[in-house]
Amino acid sequence: MPEQNVIEAHPSQDIRLNQIFSKVTLRLIPYIFVCYLFNYLDRVNVGFAKLSMLDSLHMSETAYGLGAGIFFLGYIACGIPSNLMLAKIGARRWLALIMVVWGWLSTSLMFVETTTGFYILRFLTGAAEAGFFPGMVLYLTQWFPAQRQGRALTLFMAAIPLSGVLGSPLSGLIMDWFSGNRHGFEAWQWLFLLEGLPTVLLGVGMFLFLRDSAEEVAWLDAEEKRLLSETLTQDRQNRPRQASASFSEVVRSPAIWMLGLLYFCIQSSVYAINFWLPTIIRNIGFHDVGVIGWVSAIPYLGACFFMIAAGRSSDRRRERRWHLAIPLLMAGFGLACSAAFHDNALLSVAGLTIATAGALSGLPLFWPLSNGFLSPEAAAGGVALINSLGQLAGFLSPYFVGWIKDATGRTDMALYGLVVLALLGVMIVLKIPAERVSR
Repeated sequence: MPEQNVIEAHPSQDIRLNQIFSKVTLRLIPYIFVCYLFNYLDRVNVGFAKLSMLDSLHMSETAYGLGAGIFFLGYIACGIPSNLMLAKIGARRWLALIMVVWGWLSTSLMFVETTTGFYILRFLTGAAEAGFFPGMVLYLTQWFPAQRQGRALTLFMAAIPLSGVLGSPLSGLIMDWFSGNRHGFEAWQWLFLLEGLPTVLLGVGMFLFLRDSAEEVAWLDAEEKRLLSETLTQDRQNRPRQASASFSEVVRSPAIWMLGLLYFCIQSSVYAINFWLPTIIRNIGFHDVGVIGWVSAIPYLGACFFMIAAGRSSDRRRERRWHLAIPLLMAGFGLACSAAFHDNALLSVAGLTIATAGALSGLPLFWPLSNGFLSPEAAAGGVALINSLGQLAGFLSPYFVGWIKDATGRTDMALYGLVVLALLGVMIVLKIPAERVSR
């Protein structure tokens, strides 16, 4: 095995590094967590708007699925260019601009009057959001070494289930409170307005508070900056030699396309749950919009706890494959249970909770795998390419579920198709050599 560059660490230095990374976590994660919470909320609140928007716009279930998914065509088209731009001009400026533009576009959905207008705005919103998530993944890898990234990404991406825990009851309450065409707007229009505008303000705050590197912050002293820089430099030097070193190598690498397919399998379950959970719960037998909101929060609450525990366990054990394979098995098992027991509210919600915990936990547990395949020089384009391939699921999965529901009047057959993809993901994960990714 090639000899790695290792800095001799004393117990006192280990304690000091833990203190530094705790400080970095407290300074960075809470704000970007809130930003990602609204990012995800703006992306999936259309699932609640759907409950009354379809009648207003005379839209079919298939047309809704296409509109929900067309967001990701814009996302995929702009993902790589956006991340390359971020690498050139810095995270603070580019991510702030992204947030202001997508917040404005998301709010503008309240003025949609036709199905075509819905499609256009969803596409543009996807294009605007494209660089945010891969940019944030890239940004965090510049602050945390590989052995600490699982926990950092988990804390950041816990915003996904929390957006369901908070956003589902909030969306249900907004839809319920503003029912009946208040002040000239319908409930779904108020939903887009009240959940879109905060993103614009957060984008301004991103520009004011975020910094591109440790050298630019005032909350680390000179010694802390030196130790942080040395640790990150050592981490980059210890990446596998066979990792892709340029974007052209990334595009030609079969392993990167394999990771993209794996991410597609994970995201297929995630987006089916995000966009169709309120409808699935209504089909179980809950009809009051407010109740649907509270019941929808249950799967996301379970996912919050499981995601954080799985991320901590993965970092502590420095094991990546089974910590991703098991959540994928949970996603498949839970979706199968929900489909099989669709006429039993208790068992169906239990299945959805298991599926949501598994699928959403798979997202942060996936990204540390990429360290074994990407050099720092190729990270910007490589992360964006893998993310874009995975986001194809955002287009295909909602459309597939909508098409099945229009054809059969039920969603259970579509859920079985997602079970197959989850099992495919498990097989891909276990084909990756453990020594390549377990850091």
